[in-house]
Amino acid sequence: MDWWIRGSRKRSVAPDENKRKSPMHAFDTSGSNLSRSLRRIARNFGQFWRRFSRNKLATASLAFVILVALVSVFADLFYNYDFVTANSLENAFLKPGESGVVYFQDRDVEHRFLLGSDNYGRDILGRIVHGARVSLIIGFVAVAFALSLGGTLGAMAGYKGGRMDTLIMRVTDILLSIPMIMLSIAIVAALGNSFFNLLLAISITLAPRYIRIVRASVITVKDQEFVEAARCLGASDLRIVFRHILINITAPIIVQSTLNVGTAILWTSFLSFLGLGIMPPKPEWGNMLAEAREFIQYAPHTLFAPGIAILLTVLAYNLMGDGLRDALDPKLKR
Repeated sequence: MDWWIRGSRKRSVAPDENKRKSPMHAFDTSGSNLSRSLRRIARNFGQFWRRFSRNKLATASLAFVILVALVSVFADLFYNYDFVTANSLENAFLKPGESGVVYFQDRDVEHRFLLGSDNYGRDILGRIVHGARVSLIIGFVAVAFALSLGGTLGAMAGYKGGRMDTLIMRVTDILLSIPMIMLSIAIVAALGNSFFNLLLAISITLAPRYIRIVRASVITVKDQEFVEAARCLGASDLRIVFRHILINITAPIIVQSTLNVGTAILWTSFLSFLGLGIMPPKPEWGNMLAEAREFIQYAPHTLFAPGIAILLTVLAYNLMGDGLRDALDPKLKR
């Protein structure tokens, strides 16, 4: 009788063992790992958002930045591009809120100029909306290019050291010794006035900042235990840098990138104001200021509107960068 009981116990256990070894069970395990990863990401983001939302100015700045981004993306839904670039001299210097008749698309239409019109009778609000698209494109693309170039060179200098570090940092010191806005002016003046040259000039000017930040961060991380463990396991230098080091220095890079977007927008407006950036009739906040400076006494609204747009946008990115710095700094976590 005992042999029958033992045999039945073995037969009852066998299906469970086969279930544990089945491919479907392995699939369930991978699914559970994915769900745990998603929960961990959600938990970390929740902790970050709780710290970030304590800063009310940073939260309001984030909302403003998102609003400006949405307006720039859907600018054509608010104002037709041909409408904001076409001259309508009979409507020149209308005050904010005044209406005028505009000949557009082969017919006369009555239009209310919410922020008034400029010296060519163009709608100022519409030009600000389309100018936001130009400023944000240059800001984000220039920062992305500068981060790619400066981050790569900074990681190489910090991880390798030696002659490579000396060469990269001496070139960086030379670039940083030149006033950055003067360096941008020199690059645009040498290469010529175009959208791509303006983008390239701002990117090259911002790159030395990333070289120094990434190099200093890599030096502090590369000698830690997890990097030594990866090196002992035979990981290549490229894998160590991109899979183990850069992922642990993202906080200062994110903060610096946020601040640099505002800086890039400000420099774009400054170069366009000097006639070295985006040229009229294409709307851009800087060239709007350049056209309106002659009429500051007669029509101050033509100058104040784009100026306030630049001020609020750059200020929002700076305040948001401060909030990100406080939220991502592990020393400030409570």
